Order: sequence, then structure tokens, then C-alpha cells
Amino acid sequence: MRICLFPGTFDPVTLGHVDIINRALPLFDKIYVGIGLNSSKSPMFSAEQRVNWVKEIYKNEPKVESVMYDGLTINYCRIIKANFILRGIRYVSDFEYEKTIADANRTLDRSIETVFLTGEPKYTSVASTIVRDIIKNGGDASLFLPDLVGKSIHENHLL
Repeated sequence: MRICLFPGTFDPVTLGHVDIINRALPLFDKIYVGIGLNSSKSPMFSAEQRVNWVKEIYKNEPKVESVMYDGLTINYCRIIKANFILRGIRYVSDFEYEKTIADANRTLDRSIETVFLTGEPKYTSVASTIVRDIIKNGGDASLFLPDLVGKSIHENHLL
């Protein structure tokens, strides 16, 4: 079985994230969207909210499961029996950063392979950091967010 972990903070879930997940669906039997709990980051949205967004977006897709995890990504891959790590790439600089992590992960466990998917050009500028900045400053981030996420932020005043 081809099981992958798509790790990240997903703070918030963007159209870029959804693009990568949707294009990965034919490649894997199971995709765990792993909301990493990183003590060095202060997320805008709770981990539970981010997990719920992914669950709601993919409620009709049994191949996608949203989970929270802490610690090394490679260790969580072992727990869920994932033999692939999925990463999205927007720019060359993303690749350089992600390759360094992939090399370290390969050193820790040669049985887990990292797979890179390049984002659709229309989502290249969609970065969670930029989206959070737009939201913090009262701008309309809906162009960068799945409808469900945008409505949830607006209706529930999740700022």
C-alpha cells in the first residue's frame, strides 16, 4: 500500500495545499495530512481547527485523513506506516530547503522516500505566511483560501 504523510502547519489551509493534495490523490492509496505541532511556532489557528478544516474539505474522500503529530516527521511516518513524505514546491528556494530536510530524513530512514510536487502556477504566490498577514491586517484573503476555510474564518471571527 502506498501511504504518504503530507506534513505542515497548514496555518491556515490554502488553495495551494488543496492543489497538492488533490494532485497527489491518484499517486497514493492513503494521504495523511499531518498538522505538525511545533513548539517554536505560534500558529494563528488552533491545531484542532486546522485538522477540522482538512477533515471537512475531504469528508467525501476516504483516502485523505487529517491528523496531528508532534516530534520528528520520520518517526510519525513509522507510526502510521507511511513510506512516502509528500512536499509541495513553489520556487527553487523551496526545493533547496526541502531537499535538505529530505536528505536528513533519508539518512534517518532509507525506507521512507520524499516526493515533491510542484504547485500550479496560479498558486505560486499562495503562502500561509502571506495569507496570515493579509488576515491580521484586515484584508480579504478569500482568493487564497478554500471557500470552507474563508467562510469559517469570517463567520467565526477566528482571529
